[in-house]
Amino acid sequence: MTPKILIANCTLLSGAAAPLLKDRFVTIKGSVVSSLGAMADCPEPQDYQFIEAESKLLMPGLINGHNHSAMTLFRGFADDLNLHDWLHDHIFPAEAAHVNEEMVYWCARLAAAEMISSGTTCVADAYFYSSHAARAFVDVGLRAVVGHGIVDFSIPSVPDPSKNIETVENFITEWQDISPLIKPAVFPHALYTCSPATLTKAKRLADDKGARFFIHLAESKTEQQQIIDPQGLSPVKHLYNLGLLDHNCTCIHTVWVDEEDIDILAAGGACVITCPQSNAKLASGVAPVQAMLDRGITVGIGTDGCASNNSLDLFREMDMLAKFQKLSAENAVAMSASQVLMCATAAGGRAIGLNHIGTVEPGAQADLILIDNRRPHLTPFYNQDLLVYGATGDDVDSVIIGGRLIMHKRKILSFDVNETIRKVQAMAEMVRPSV
Repeated sequence: MTPKILIANCTLLSGAAAPLLKDRFVTIKGSVVSSLGAMADCPEPQDYQFIEAESKLLMPGLINGHNHSAMTLFRGFADDLNLHDWLHDHIFPAEAAHVNEEMVYWCARLAAAEMISSGTTCVADAYFYSSHAARAFVDVGLRAVVGHGIVDFSIPSVPDPSKNIETVENFITEWQDISPLIKPAVFPHALYTCSPATLTKAKRLADDKGARFFIHLAESKTEQQQIIDPQGLSPVKHLYNLGLLDHNCTCIHTVWVDEEDIDILAAGGACVITCPQSNAKLASGVAPVQAMLDRGITVGIGTDGCASNNSLDLFREMDMLAKFQKLSAENAVAMSASQVLMCATAAGGRAIGLNHIGTVEPGAQADLILIDNRRPHLTPFYNQDLLVYGATGDDVDSVIIGGRLIMHKRKILSFDVNETIRKVQAMAEMVRPSV
């Protein structure tokens, strides 16, 4: 029998800019929203799994557009460093020593626990041993676009770099049809770790397989000098000259761009994921998100990995995105709360290649969260702007992903979180001596 859920007596926010509608019901059949309306038209509950949502706000689940989930193992491992030193002197050596299949599986589960408990229903992830991250997400019930990392040097999951493209192709083939929750993707790390030939092969693979192409781009001020085979071009222009900036390209960070770069991104149809807190912590800068939105670029929000944030709470990320944009522009009306909320929901879905999530409407995937909006710091609740400026992940009461109740009344139902914590803590004891 197809599972069905009835959510009753909620306040409904069907999309980022939609009006708040009180005394509403929503029904879910299978993996999708099947109906919604006023409580006067609510169906009888006996055929449904019933959720009483009085004093709750029902809204689309949040979409984390960029994460390296397995890096939960390295949370707090190397703080207060610039990007180059953090990456080359600490993270790369730690990964070489400690990343393996078991680490990726359990640390991705830990990230999933943190994301689910703070209202994230979908993540775009990128790391090594990506089939094990995908398995972790399926096991816990989290929707994910899972990219396998590509670099031109030996990494734990691809010791022979000549097989980097082949490895990713095998991953895509393996995961294309295993679960409706997982969409495999291609993720060459950056212009300074991949040659133009590697980048071109990676993009061709993504296009041929119908997989999303992601890349870190223009994250630091010095990236232009680090590009492999540099021509003195900006990172955006370098990628454009390779013919890789198009509608199937998602650029991560995109901090150090000028007006011409933004025009190139917009003309090509590329999308952007901004990671405000990671960029702030590493002093990488503030991406000109408002200027991108003004050019019609689709922008989503990501946390980046725990090692450079150190939190996976997208509510916290939304708050910082709005405030950093205002501060950077010295303009209090820059980057409105509704724009930020759109980046974390429907626009965030489009930015990672998923057009069927981020709204609450019949036919949409039932990736939904319930917020307890009677908490002191959310009272009074005039409108959804408070979700950006006042809410935290701890305000999330329940989470539904693909029509399945994953968390209810702050308890994750789909897996044993304490077991996952114990596993990761044991791994951390192995890392500790090298810190």
